[in-house]
Amino acid sequence: MRFLLDAEQRAFADSLDAMLTAADTPSAVREWSRGEHARGRALWSRIAEAGVFGLAVPEAYEGLGPRPVELAVAFVELGRHAVPGPLVETVTAAALLAGLPDPGPAKRLLPALATGEAMATLAWEAPYALDGDAATTHLALTPHGLYLSPGHGPVRPSLDPARRLTPLDPGGELLSPDPPTAHALAHARLTTAAQALGVGLALLDRTVAHVKQRTQFGAPIGSFQAVKHRLADAKIGLEFARPLVLGAALTMDPADVAAAKVTACEAAYATARTALQLHGAIGYTAEYDLSLWLTKARALRTAWGSPDVCRAELLSAAAGRRHRPSQW
Repeated sequence: MRFLLDAEQRAFADSLDAMLTAADTPSAVREWSRGEHARGRALWSRIAEAGVFGLAVPEAYEGLGPRPVELAVAFVELGRHAVPGPLVETVTAAALLAGLPDPGPAKRLLPALATGEAMATLAWEAPYALDGDAATTHLALTPHGLYLSPGHGPVRPSLDPARRLTPLDPGGELLSPDPPTAHALAHARLTTAAQALGVGLALLDRTVAHVKQRTQFGAPIGSFQAVKHRLADAKIGLEFARPLVLGAALTMDPADVAAAKVTACEAAYATARTALQLHGAIGYTAEYDLSLWLTKARALRTAWGSPDVCRAELLSAAAGRRHRPSQW
């Protein structure tokens, strides 16, 4: 199938791109990595005003959604500009809260998430949550249920400096002993896939611009056949991932989302490796903006399900469909 955005969706993507381009996100990312959140919070508020977080919140709780296709469109742009913060975690928390049997926690917490007044993080059966020092709502999914954690511990280093890991304090208010997690996990993987696609596209654009300027033997290295082949492979991988991400957003089927997640993240990671090789030694330096996308591509690859986990779930779903009794 050929998935094309309509005029309204394209305008939405273009408006986010223009806003984030003007916001100087690399500076916000570097400050966020140092624990300085003022610029990042201001950017968060502008993203919320554009309606991004409201797309994950049902209208009953003052949101605009759920609208997963538009969410995917937005997260491609957020990844393209390397926006910091618990973006995926806030969307996942919204999907999880909206699906609770008791609407009380959703009524209390979701409106503020939709407007950007609150920022959520979520520890998903793991000891650490992303950006707990910046988040205002800390959720912990444990084998005993979903808790509203009372706080967080010290920040731990991460592969991506802008993804600051924090342990959440145990205990807190029990929101649900048996929360429905499948729908929330699908949102987490979809938005991670879209974000990774945006990261890959940014890496490709920056590398194409670089190889047009860098010269060897009196010619731009972009004119060399081997360089063209590497960039073409990266472009094909990203363009193959794009319809899978949009298709998964349409169906929200767990298998489709797993396929989109592994394909987009692997394409972004392959593009990151190509970008690093073609930039040479400068690509390793933290002062060079390329590093902001290189580290994010690597971190997103294993976030919310490693490639092996997603492939295993996809194969399991395919095997189940094969053995399903025929209707005829």
